[in-house]
Amino acid sequence: MNRNPQLNKHGELQHLLTTEGLPVSILLHILDTAESFAGVTEREVKKIPLLRGKSVFNLFFESSTRTRTTFEIAAKRLSADVINLNIAVSAQSKGETLLDTVNNLSAMHADMFVVRHSQSGAAHMIANHVRSEIHVINAGDGRHAHPTQALLDMFTIRRYKKDFHNLRVAIVGDILHSRVARSQIHALTTLGVPEVRVIAPKTLLPSKVERLGVHVYHDIAQGLKDIDVLIMLRLQNERMLGASLPSPEEYFKYYGLTQEKLSLAKQDAIVMHPGPMNRGVEIDSAVADGKQSVILPQVTFGIAVRMAVMSILAGN
Repeated sequence: MNRNPQLNKHGELQHLLTTEGLPVSILLHILDTAESFAGVTEREVKKIPLLRGKSVFNLFFESSTRTRTTFEIAAKRLSADVINLNIAVSAQSKGETLLDTVNNLSAMHADMFVVRHSQSGAAHMIANHVRSEIHVINAGDGRHAHPTQALLDMFTIRRYKKDFHNLRVAIVGDILHSRVARSQIHALTTLGVPEVRVIAPKTLLPSKVERLGVHVYHDIAQGLKDIDVLIMLRLQNERMLGASLPSPEEYFKYYGLTQEKLSLAKQDAIVMHPGPMNRGVEIDSAVADGKQSVILPQVTFGIAVRMAVMSILAGN
């Protein structure tokens, strides 16, 4: 049997590449550790010395202001030295390969790479290539995975709902192209959520998505019945006017979350969104800014979760 490439020989986290295949004990360890960091943001002095003397390289081959910023804040709060590299406009444009870039940065005594790349599997390739004392965190790769986003979503759900074992969770929108949805589904099922629903038009669902253990709905009214948690996905601009969809207006009419559609879920249901939001396309402003929305707390919790992942990796 192949050992999980994310774990070291002691079964501890060596890299965070995907939520798929991670044992529940590791997921809970990350969430519990994040809980201890959540209070740090409230303190006057927000720094703790866990990563003092360590170098964290943010390698973003694809732009993402929110993810890169929260990783940078998380690393700095742990007292790490942080180097941000927008590789899209530097080494890659000069013809340097991905592994050439990593080799050069490893020679500068990197301790951790946070990698975002448009190609699925890029973070795995780097993790397979670096020395054993270097850790790799996948900050989103192609359509494949976005594990820290899924973990901050799990943290948010646990904060508001306390337990995973009696929840119905609905993920609504572009499941087909979403690395976030894949990571969320793996994390939710591992953590024991008994019913995960995906709600989308057929053109935005992967074939055989049921194999992931989800219930499929094409009608949002049916799909939202008795739901505790709604996760709305961003509809990516390049797909709004393609073969997948007739128009953003049409999409909003059938799948956009309005107050009226939200009333079909449980009264205390929470609304989440990984961001950035397209208001008036996947979510109405009245819902995004309403009392059931936990979209801004998700962003705040993201810092604690990324601090937790980095501190756990650095300790293993």
